[in-house]
Amino acid sequence: MDKAEILTKLEPIIKTYITQPDAAASITDDTHLLRDLKINSAHLIDIVLDVEAAFSITITDDEVEKMDTVGNAVAMIGQKLIKTE
Repeated sequence: MDKAEILTKLEPIIKTYITQPDAAASITDDTHLLRDLKINSAHLIDIVLDVEAAFSITITDDEVEKMDTVGNAVAMIGQKLIKTE
């Protein structure tokens, strides 16, 4: 699965937890989940659980901290998918 496919699958998961709809209009690799999209830490955990289910991967607590931007989340998911192939 390439970066574009991961992002296509990831964006709807993230958008579910955005409380300010205008923030979702300009999601880029550099978009910070907590700061830019105003996603709270509890919803970040929900996103992680949804990502794990959608991509059939496991994300550790340490890895959650590295999922601070959309780009970092996509990269981590990509790495995990390569390991499971």
